[in-house]
Amino acid sequence: MKKLGGDFHTSAKHYRLALADQATSTLSPFEIRFHIAHLHEIYEKPKLAKGFYEQLLKEKDLPSQLRADVHRHIGWMYHVVDALGEKQQREPIAIHFLQKSLEAEPRSGQTLYLLGRCFASIGRVHDAFLAYRNSVDKSEGNADTWCSIGVLYQQQNQPLDALQAYICAVQLDKFHVAAWTNLGILYESVSQPKDALACFVNASRGFYSVKNKKPMNPSLVQRIQFLQSRLANAPSASAGTKPRQLPVIEEAWNLPISAEMTARQQQQQQAQRQAMYAQQQKGSGSVPNAQYSGNGVGQNGVPATKRFKAEEPVHGTSPQVVPRNPATSVCLSQQQLHNLQVLQQSVQQGQQLTPSQQQYLAQLQHQYRLMQQHQQSSNRSSVSSFPSTASPRPASSPCHVQSAQPDLSNSQAQGFSSGGSDFSHGNQNQDSLDRSTPKSTGAVSTSPPFSPNVSDQELQAWLSQKDLGDDLLKNVDLDDLDLMDEDELTGSNNNSLHSINNNNILEEKSNSNRTLRAEVDQKISIPSPRTMSSPVDSEQTLHIGLTAKELKERCKGLGLKGVTNCSILGDKVPPPAPPETPKMKLNEEQLNPQAPSVLVESKTWAFSPSLQEFCLQHPIAVVRGIAAALKLDLGLFSTKTLVEANPDHAVEVRAQYLQSADENHDTTGKKVWGCYSHRSQTTIAKYASYQASSFQDSVKEENDKSQGIQNNSDSDSKDSLGNPKKKKKMLKFGTNVDLSDDRKWRDQLQELNKLPAFARVVSAGNMLSHVGHVILGMNTVQLYMKVPGSRTPGHQENNNFCSININIGPGDCEWFAVPDAYWGAIQNLCEQNNLSYLHGSWWPDLKDCAKAGIPVYRFTQKPGDLVWVNSGCVHWVQAIGWCNNIAWNVGPLTARQYQLGIDRYEWNKLQHFKSIVPMIHLSWNLARNIRVSDAKLFELIKSTLMRTLLQCFKLLEFARSKNVEVRFHGRQKNDASHYCGQCELEVFNILFIREQERRHVVHCVDCARKASPNLQGFMCLEEYKLDELMEVYDNFVLHKATAPIVPPVQLPLPPLPPPPPIVQQVAPISHQSEAASSTPITSSSL
Repeated sequence: MKKLGGDFHTSAKHYRLALADQATSTLSPFEIRFHIAHLHEIYEKPKLAKGFYEQLLKEKDLPSQLRADVHRHIGWMYHVVDALGEKQQREPIAIHFLQKSLEAEPRSGQTLYLLGRCFASIGRVHDAFLAYRNSVDKSEGNADTWCSIGVLYQQQNQPLDALQAYICAVQLDKFHVAAWTNLGILYESVSQPKDALACFVNASRGFYSVKNKKPMNPSLVQRIQFLQSRLANAPSASAGTKPRQLPVIEEAWNLPISAEMTARQQQQQQAQRQAMYAQQQKGSGSVPNAQYSGNGVGQNGVPATKRFKAEEPVHGTSPQVVPRNPATSVCLSQQQLHNLQVLQQSVQQGQQLTPSQQQYLAQLQHQYRLMQQHQQSSNRSSVSSFPSTASPRPASSPCHVQSAQPDLSNSQAQGFSSGGSDFSHGNQNQDSLDRSTPKSTGAVSTSPPFSPNVSDQELQAWLSQKDLGDDLLKNVDLDDLDLMDEDELTGSNNNSLHSINNNNILEEKSNSNRTLRAEVDQKISIPSPRTMSSPVDSEQTLHIGLTAKELKERCKGLGLKGVTNCSILGDKVPPPAPPETPKMKLNEEQLNPQAPSVLVESKTWAFSPSLQEFCLQHPIAVVRGIAAALKLDLGLFSTKTLVEANPDHAVEVRAQYLQSADENHDTTGKKVWGCYSHRSQTTIAKYASYQASSFQDSVKEENDKSQGIQNNSDSDSKDSLGNPKKKKKMLKFGTNVDLSDDRKWRDQLQELNKLPAFARVVSAGNMLSHVGHVILGMNTVQLYMKVPGSRTPGHQENNNFCSININIGPGDCEWFAVPDAYWGAIQNLCEQNNLSYLHGSWWPDLKDCAKAGIPVYRFTQKPGDLVWVNSGCVHWVQAIGWCNNIAWNVGPLTARQYQLGIDRYEWNKLQHFKSIVPMIHLSWNLARNIRVSDAKLFELIKSTLMRTLLQCFKLLEFARSKNVEVRFHGRQKNDASHYCGQCELEVFNILFIREQERRHVVHCVDCARKASPNLQGFMCLEEYKLDELMEVYDNFVLHKATAPIVPPVQLPLPPLPPPPPIVQQVAPISHQSEAASSTPITSSSL
């Protein structure tokens, strides 16, 4: 109470007392601390608030809901509070915190809206639009979101789309100042001053609504007066001399909404019909009130006034049962009846209607039928009925109770014409706003609440009103709404906008005390139960101990409620997120650990199980001498042999700047993280020629230097002192040379079979060998052809699988690696440098890493050395000399590898990044092909099978409920896994197919329902019979472990030193130390 009443000190005192009180409370200590932080935020103490919020985030037991709120508040503070730094530095941090909030609470429409605002402020229009659209999908109607969507459309010079978005905003909140003002600017930019005036007048009404306590904007007053005088002095015929670019407001109010919104609307109507049918089955003749929103807003956030599809009675229901809650929603005003009569007469006379007129006529006819049904039911209650005539006429009716909402205005309805002549939408004598209009947004009117013809007396009356409402929550109201700057309007009439200042209309940037809605306080202090899944579908009743038949029985009927894409991690598992940086501080030695390495001198050592254990125990490991020990013929992968074998084989070339491994600069010489790279194509023969000429040029340059000869190019630039300034050299890196074709590269691939099983391309113990189809570069070999300076930017392997890399030589490569526990810290640094961790190309700065407490392994890979990159290890590589490398991925059959794989699979979904390893398809193949004795691995795979099998049951049930024929398609050997053509998510077993541009495109269920809620135009294909999947599921059981009999292997290597905290480091083992020691390697010592 004190907080909302504005008493900061008293409020803070009581919060501190509550925090110190150990008695039982309705608020947890975490929630009280959140209120304390929020209190400092809304009373303009941003740095203290930020500190309190950050202290909360350090709590490991902080509930995910509260963690999401804290991240959202910090993110929005970085967006709006100038005291937290420069805007260019604040915006990436704001986006980072809002994205973290979404990871904790993916269904938060408010967070998505704020994220869209941040994207829009830095010009990322596409990302902003996606965030706004997702906000609309996940939350109820929000006028702010629609207003912001309108701003984006207006900036992209899409006026009609902007118009529809603004109309949605003002239908949800008829006192929305920003939406009305932006709509007025839009109309004025296309030279429609009459409509612009109407919008500006309604914007002025917004200043006197209960929600607003701002003083009237003087610039808006001046604009209204200017437009009034302009319209008064304009010639009478000027309105019709120039065609309109946008519909007038009355017509825009009834414009058909976009296809996406219509699809959402049809989905809602289908759910309503099912609910009505269920109610009839129970013997009830009324529609449950819970199905309809009392404020005129649909469940999906679409204004009720923009529903145009006829909501016909469900078969078996009474015709009197109509899906409208109040009587006013089915009654036509006199103006609407007049329009209906004129349009019907035009049709009877054979006149052609425009598409918008036809849409409007269909809407009026449907609403008229609903009104007749309402009147028939009202007769039983002695209420006078409306005369049912073939041609409706304007007449008084007891249905006309919506007079509290103003009717359509008297502006000329230029959008509807009859025989070339215009007709009016309203009474020509009505030229003032309806004073009886309540200042409330509790309902959305079926007609726009404005009148373009405003008298001077009325305007003065509006401007002289005093604001009687007192909003105690002004400091926590999110009212910094988007407005168009003058220079942002594309194609607008700038001369007509000079008197409207963005800061005067409504601040785009609000103070920090106007950060988030007051609902945040209510949500924290009065906890409401979270939306839970059906008891039948909860993980308490569904577990891996059930048989497939029992699972099918328990999920029966769930598909009828609608199906969405599922998570293979489980509903109760929080979405994957980057790990927090370990808190232990590292000294300089621990920040620069030595790379774990081992020297292999014989084939016996190479095939020892201890070598695999050694590799699996470290983030990265160097196995030196393995090529010589196994007598690998690395010459098969030399440039000369490759040219002789397949000179025309394709090579992808990356053009890069030549720089030392310790630095990364842009073209201006500024130190950056981003890597420049230009992609092109060539052949092995052409790149070999470049590689050879590069070597010869380098040799010549070295000889010239030794003789004291300097070759300065005439084109070299000079600095301010006149000294020659060398230009950056460009190099070409030959990458991603595909060696998967066994017919072309038989000798090379057979040579790699000499490697131990855990490192082979194809092995029964390699998960990727069970995918069942080729994934280029992962379960196939790729070659890299390098010159000095060739860079592989920082990355983790796809889906966190392990990697094998062998240097063919003759030159060396320099490697940098970070343990997987620190990849979240690397991601944070990428975000701070405005780079996408997954989509971007980046080269970490070692000083930044050390400053952030991130240990970095740094080592040299010599010819014949094998580098093992463990699951999740972040690494980047630069060539020191001229060399070739071969690489591929492997997946050890361990619980850790599988867990990291599915975690990254789900995180990729959140980041809109394609997972090229189909983890669901792989899991089912593993269940078919292997016997698992590791209990943890078994539980993980079985859980994935259970959730995806349940998804198949529900998808088939859903498809059949929509009368979609399910056809069996089957799978052929080596068929690739399917991905959605829209969002690139893996689609397993049940495929929704739709023809697009003469191609049959696979859709996931979410994208299919977005395109058509009832799956119209889709066919459903089934790749596996359910009986087959159920059999695989039941047959996948845990087997007892059998210890293999392995003869002891005496490896003359010294015991490894104990690892330091956080980062395990192993001193490199020299040849001399091996000869001097006779201590055998054991699994414990490694």
